[in-house]
Amino acid sequence: MKDGLKAAVRGYYDTQQLRMQTGGRIIANFKAALGQDPGDKEEDLGKKEVGILNQLRSEYKKITDGAAKFPTRKKFKGTRLISQYAELVMIANYNDLIQVEDRLYKEVESLLGYFEIYNQFLEPIKGCGALMSGVIISELDLSRAPYPSSFWMYCGYDVAEDGRGRSKRKEHLVMRSYINKKGEEKERKSITYNPFIKTKMSGVLGPSFIKQQNEPYSGIYYEYKNRLVHHEIYKDVSKGHRHNMSIRYMMKRFLVDLHVKWLEIEGLPPTEEYAVAKLGRTHRAA
Repeated sequence: MKDGLKAAVRGYYDTQQLRMQTGGRIIANFKAALGQDPGDKEEDLGKKEVGILNQLRSEYKKITDGAAKFPTRKKFKGTRLISQYAELVMIANYNDLIQVEDRLYKEVESLLGYFEIYNQFLEPIKGCGALMSGVIISELDLSRAPYPSSFWMYCGYDVAEDGRGRSKRKEHLVMRSYINKKGEEKERKSITYNPFIKTKMSGVLGPSFIKQQNEPYSGIYYEYKNRLVHHEIYKDVSKGHRHNMSIRYMMKRFLVDLHVKWLEIEGLPPTEEYAVAKLGRTHRAA
């Protein structure tokens, strides 16, 4: 079941990325035909671009409405917005990707009900939707996480040897073995965490908690950020730096709660955070 959920979640985000890229190319072609600058990033679509895409999709439906099959190049009759056959094909691909995206989203929703950690913990959390819940359940493995901090490490929220938050800096990389195309075992420098889940946690779930004013997590964010503003060291760093640090702290507290609840649901004994259990440190509430 978990493998199926992971396939649906990853498939959704892969399709979403392809759909956004396709939409970007459509907009670039449309702007170029009007003699406008197509922009820097194909996938960077604002409200205006989305509006154009919706107009093009509406025009596409008019062209194909009632057709037994997709128009051939010879039978294609252009319109004011869709004047080239290649544009029609590209918009058809965009529509197909939206349908696949919707189907995968519904598949994720249907599978989540089989997981008690979703029913009892994630589903009621304001700001944590079906897709984010799917990411968490399919990417995190409780059997390989004896402590809450095990989740931190997997999500890239642990502290590196230099005392800084884990990142892709070269000093934070480790040597990992891998098998090359020739079947030979080699070593290369690698990150220590799952970049997919870290991106979703910090870039999607964290901001969603703040936007939705989720309690207790948004409160944890604001209180920690306020501490940083008055901190001897961090008061002079940029607002963006303090924001990222506060997001990181909030996500770590969320992962502790997740770990505790997941153990309870699975009927396993609770464990303390590694820093408490092994290092004797006491967590300071935000």
